[in-house]
Amino acid sequence: MHTDIQLHTEDPGARDSLLLMEELSTALEAITGDSGRSSFDIEDIVGPAGCFVVARDGAGLALGCGALRPLEPGVAEIKRMYARHGTSGVGSAVLRFLEEQAVALGYQALWLETRLVNRRAVDFYAARGYHRIANYGKYIGNPLAVCFEKQLPT
Repeated sequence: MHTDIQLHTEDPGARDSLLLMEELSTALEAITGDSGRSSFDIEDIVGPAGCFVVARDGAGLALGCGALRPLEPGVAEIKRMYARHGTSGVGSAVLRFLEEQAVALGYQALWLETRLVNRRAVDFYAARGYHRIANYGKYIGNPLAVCFEKQLPT
């Protein structure tokens, strides 16, 4: 694990943010055949109810990212979760940060979608207390999608 992971909310339109999200899109395209770009709009996470976090090492190198998007009252959606290959502990740190932000913003639950074929993501969320729920929103009726929820402490 990177002992020196620094997490800060950053501008999702900044160069490092866009680079990380582009790497994620490329990786998702390779795993699932879909980059996920059509399911995300930066405008959805700017403002007081959303956030975008970047993880950096001690030298300031961007290692990973994640976003919170308001979904419905009390529920935020995790979007654009990514940790660069070989960066142990970054995904967990980003997820913890997003969970803490969600609690601070008053959300009661977090939802997310990934693809069943993306076993690393499915196992990652299941190991961190996320439980499968019925597919929501644009994922309803999509047999390739799997949705998760985690109830947050109040």
